[in-house]
Amino acid sequence: MIIAIDVGNTNIVLGCLDDARLYFTARLSTDAKKTSDEYALMIRNLFHLHGIDRHGVEGAIISSVVPALSVPLQEAVRLVTGQTALIVGAGVKTGLNIQMDNPATLGADLVVDAVAASAEYPKPIFVFDMGTATTLSVIDEKGSYVGGMIIPGPIVSMDALSTKASQLSRIDLETPEKIIGKNTKDCMRSGAVYGHAAMIDGIIDRAQEELGFQATVVATGGVAPVIVSQCKHKIILDDALMLKGLLILYHKNVKK
Repeated sequence: MIIAIDVGNTNIVLGCLDDARLYFTARLSTDAKKTSDEYALMIRNLFHLHGIDRHGVEGAIISSVVPALSVPLQEAVRLVTGQTALIVGAGVKTGLNIQMDNPATLGADLVVDAVAASAEYPKPIFVFDMGTATTLSVIDEKGSYVGGMIIPGPIVSMDALSTKASQLSRIDLETPEKIIGKNTKDCMRSGAVYGHAAMIDGIIDRAQEELGFQATVVATGGVAPVIVSQCKHKIILDDALMLKGLLILYHKNVKK
């Protein structure tokens, strides 16, 4: 049993799992101001809440797009379990052939997504990770990471509207009943949800046309359930994709 932690710009997803099962998962707010002691208390309380013995943890792994939190979370895990967490980054074996101009610049989250998708689904694969940003990762039929895309996420887009447009207020991401809104809030929600879904459908069409192959399409991330439900393409929703990838990378890099 290991702890797998995915640190995003908005949320931290933490899971306790092994090859047989996912014991629990939790979503915490990302806060670079929190100390290792504060995160340790939160992690310990999660074990208590779910009735899992923290002393049964044999290791941990962290993927982070917020570098300032990597070491505090590593220390928090050590305080709770006594284990030193592996941090996904330079020197970590992934088994992934990254065909980018500079492979070292590829985000840890995208690497983990690609590793998990390659192990779980038929290739070639498009992986959409929908959070603060919506990212596309493209894995070809040989399992190589050939490129991708980075797009402002729907919540970021709505926040930008409310910040830059004086008469538009901040709203929650919800799916309106109709695509054509009858009030300002529903118009904004429609643009964020249906607009983002239409964009995903359009990207799939254009990417498949450019690359010359039909791909398995997988989506993950905090807002993926809202967006994928409105897409016209067949998209596999996998909420645990990142945790699966972290478990695979742990096994690749830690000798038992």
